[in-house]
Amino acid sequence: MYTRLFPPPERSFFLLGPRATGKSTWLRQNYSNAYWVDLLDPKTYFRLQRAPELLQQELAALTRRQWVVLDEIQKLPVLLDTVQAFLSAEKKRLAFALSGSSARKLKTGGGNLLAGRALTKQFFPLVRKEYGAEFSLDEVLRFGTLPEILSEKRPQLKRELLQAYAATYLREEIQADAVVRNLDPFSRFLEIAAICNGQQVNMSNIARDSGAARKSVQGYFSVLQDTLIGFFLPVWQPRLRIKESRHPKFYFFDCGVVRALSDRLDEPLDSGEKGFLLETYLLHELRFWNQAHRVDGSFSYWKTPTAEVDIVWRKGPRRVAFEIKAQERWRHDSGVHLAEMKAKKIVRDSYGIYLGEKTIKVDDILVFPVIEFLKKLAHGDLCP
Repeated sequence: MYTRLFPPPERSFFLLGPRATGKSTWLRQNYSNAYWVDLLDPKTYFRLQRAPELLQQELAALTRRQWVVLDEIQKLPVLLDTVQAFLSAEKKRLAFALSGSSARKLKTGGGNLLAGRALTKQFFPLVRKEYGAEFSLDEVLRFGTLPEILSEKRPQLKRELLQAYAATYLREEIQADAVVRNLDPFSRFLEIAAICNGQQVNMSNIARDSGAARKSVQGYFSVLQDTLIGFFLPVWQPRLRIKESRHPKFYFFDCGVVRALSDRLDEPLDSGEKGFLLETYLLHELRFWNQAHRVDGSFSYWKTPTAEVDIVWRKGPRRVAFEIKAQERWRHDSGVHLAEMKAKKIVRDSYGIYLGEKTIKVDDILVFPVIEFLKKLAHGDLCP
């Protein structure tokens, strides 16, 4: 059992995150005395599907102040009408924890995320500080950090669980919800998108390779975003006079899921994918700590015809750049663009991350080993 670094909010909230990240387990640990509505339970689901008004009657019967948990609320978004009514009339008596793995159905279910009456929090796979002393970067890059996968010690079972996860995603999140009518081109798209993880998105090329229309591919990416399986990393364009790339990059939320969807779980890590997987993992850690430290900055990357920097974190005038190298030696030219951005005061601070063992300083740029970087990040030292 892992101790999650996610303090319970003090007011009603949505808890959104991909399947198997541990949302239900965390809710059970922190809201054991709440009134529970488990929509993954078939009996509960069909009862409320036939008569949604039953929820209003059950909540009206509660006689004391307490929390109400609706687990996997996207299964029956019509219930958000009842939640909204109680939050409007009796918000001091009842508070709601609403978990979900698909923002798409919530947005289209009429509740509109309760029009700001509830906080929205994202739940991530495990980060380094949550899973204790044992750490193998290669294992994390190969299999990711979903709790069930990380706790399993047998590589073959890790592979089987991740393969099942990918199949379950297709079956339950896509086919069962009728989000995509034809699964064959979507399945091909998933494999191609996973192979292109961390690279600039070219919709036309992906459409050609997956045998789908360009408009369909745009819709497929929206599905991945709405089901929280992946996200776009946009281009930062601080100065319009510079010809900068306009193509975003797309990253999946977990390295193991990337490798499962690209059918590479049986293959050892190779240099061609290692760099992109390392970026995927470190972006996961950055996004988690961005929320955990409540700094709420945004992430992007910077690219011109002659330069590229992997990640830029920004909030208002504060800007921090990161360059990631999946190599044990930090070459002199590895941080040249970081140094340029810092010298020109495009960003306030610049950091390198690499696979070496020692923290070094090159051209006024601090370069951290991955482990040291993760410690600094957890302490809030790098994105204040």
